[in-house]
Amino acid sequence: MTQVQLEILLIAVMVAVGCALPGTYLVLRRMALMSDAISHSILLGIVLAYFWVRDLSSPFLVAAATLTGVLTVTLVELLVNTRRIYNDAAIGLVFPALFSVGVLLISRNAAHVHLDTDAVLLGELAFAPFNRFEVEGHDLGPLSAWVMGGILLLNVLFVTVFYKELKLASFDAALAAAQGFMPTLLHYSLMTLVSVTAVGAFDAVGSVLVVAFMVVPPATALLLSDRLSRVLLLAALFGVGSAVVGYWVAHFLDASIAGSMASMAGMMFLLVYLFAPNRGLVAQARRRAAQRLEFAIQMLVVHLLHHELRPEAETENRIDHLEYHIAWTRAFAQEVVRRAVAMGVVTERDGRLFLTDSGRVLATQTMAE
Repeated sequence: MTQVQLEILLIAVMVAVGCALPGTYLVLRRMALMSDAISHSILLGIVLAYFWVRDLSSPFLVAAATLTGVLTVTLVELLVNTRRIYNDAAIGLVFPALFSVGVLLISRNAAHVHLDTDAVLLGELAFAPFNRFEVEGHDLGPLSAWVMGGILLLNVLFVTVFYKELKLASFDAALAAAQGFMPTLLHYSLMTLVSVTAVGAFDAVGSVLVVAFMVVPPATALLLSDRLSRVLLLAALFGVGSAVVGYWVAHFLDASIAGSMASMAGMMFLLVYLFAPNRGLVAQARRRAAQRLEFAIQMLVVHLLHHELRPEAETENRIDHLEYHIAWTRAFAQEVVRRAVAMGVVTERDGRLFLTDSGRVLATQTMAE
């Protein structure tokens, strides 16, 4: 591995973890789309700040972009508080308006500078190592690594110091207010942190990957755990895994690095969504099949008890009669009988079914419920 590749991976990992931490709280608060809104609307702040200072490397661009992110959150909440517009609709109204104004200003007044919309949306992580941070002629590494390292440290400190307050405010803002935790201040602090993270990350990786890292790893982690501390750790690990695997896939396919990383994050989510131990689709399908079979066995023993010791038992309690009486398919009826025999609640003799003592107890309990 070359030094450039190592620096690209280092920046990608910092972006992934830095985005996953505040992103977890956005997903928990059902505000995942806010990351998309902020990562796009900050373009307007960058453009306006550039028109003022005429320097793409000025820190005023970062400050203006952060303020625009907070402005986006404020405008969305003002619309929601009118109780006439839902949260998702308010986001859909605010960020396209701010983003489109930024695009218009670029196309009309800044087409000659490196501030194009492709760079904003997709970024180019491969170029990040070439923008160096130098002090008195000494090369200290990629500037993006220093920026994202600082933002990652800020996010870790914020989540660690206010872990209890953020947890309570995310699940029950009213109780948090009653406890004196100032949920509104925490909310805007978190949104400011999301804005700072988006501003710092999108120069290197683009807004699309920022949104992917803020939403997909936390959503994947929430399929595996309900404990917040474990979700934060899993989200960071999924983000790191997406960054590393995505980079090498892009390297071998000679494709977009950001696109490959976002695709890997989506692939990880799909795998967990399918095969998560308790909440995956496969586990749910198995659980439903087991419940259906258990219910069918209860129906069978009740049916046998109802006709036991009666003249019609010779006909009603035969396997082939279950297809007509209970409307089961032949294969399902045979499977139910096989499992019932294995459980010791039914015995079979010459195609006729008989309840065991355990079967009578189960049938009686089922009817009592």
